[in-house]
Amino acid sequence: MGFNWRPVFDPKIVRRELEVIKNDLHCNAVSISALDVGRVVTAATAALEEGLEVWLSPLLWDKSEDETVAYLAKAAGPLEALHKQWPDKVVLSVASESTLFMQGILEGKNIIERLGNPKFRARIMAGEHNGPLNAFLAKAVAAVRKEFKGRLTYHSLIWEKIDWSLFDYVGVDHYRAKDIEDKYVEMLKPLFDSGKPVVVTEFGNGTYQSDGKLAQVLLGGGDVDFWSQFFHSLPVVGRFVRPKVRVIHPRDEAWQASKVVETLEILDAAGVNGAFVSQFESQVNPFDEDPKYDLDTTNMSLVKYYEGGKHGTTYPDMTWEPKESFKAVADYYANH
Repeated sequence: MGFNWRPVFDPKIVRRELEVIKNDLHCNAVSISALDVGRVVTAATAALEEGLEVWLSPLLWDKSEDETVAYLAKAAGPLEALHKQWPDKVVLSVASESTLFMQGILEGKNIIERLGNPKFRARIMAGEHNGPLNAFLAKAVAAVRKEFKGRLTYHSLIWEKIDWSLFDYVGVDHYRAKDIEDKYVEMLKPLFDSGKPVVVTEFGNGTYQSDGKLAQVLLGGGDVDFWSQFFHSLPVVGRFVRPKVRVIHPRDEAWQASKVVETLEILDAAGVNGAFVSQFESQVNPFDEDPKYDLDTTNMSLVKYYEGGKHGTTYPDMTWEPKESFKAVADYYANH
């Protein structure tokens, strides 16, 4: 997506964070996504040693079908090594939201071009994406299965009609945005028809009271000034550019906490097998006391990240501080 979402990758810090996720947040599973398969293996190993179930998501975005399948085939070997050591604790997702994030299913070189195509909505409504998407997934599963012998899933969009016979779990990224709030559970019901366990592989809320539509939620509503964020991520140049928001929203950690727990309650009642809160931490959306530069308000993380080496008070060894949503999720998981 143009820059590294986790510029500071220290295996010791990763292990410490996974320890917090397991023991303090009371999670029993974690979803780990990255382009770099080495990072996936490093983080997954630490998570598995902590006793967490791990859902692995090696992700190659905006490449052709052939390039994506080749990438997955290459990733499968190192991931199978994890499965052999922890056979009951590893699940592999072969892709994520491929209609949007892979070239070839819809027109456009990247997600912005695909979403911006005037014919996008009509083609989705007509289901034109489902045939090529399932053809790709069949190839991806066949390539991965040559090496990886564990359980498989796919992180689908709610409007993708997937041949779930290829997978062990039904996976869906399902955000409870304002425009679908009244039909949020209804939209999930067809997924149970496969007879496979249904897992919501992503859901969450930003740290302000959002009444946005689903597309705005998924894309952050354009609230962050992308170019300031991008240039800030570059070596040397980055120190002279301060990332900022385009739209200032009143920060509301209590609202985020309540919405995340409400959604957990709804999904629990709906009978899903599991749900992954998005996300634990976002290094590219740091907290700032000045609302103009507080990128954390726009994102869904359960902790607010401090840039420049500042440390938190709850965890003095970490460069972040839990939000109210951290405590809310921890309390819910501790009692369910």
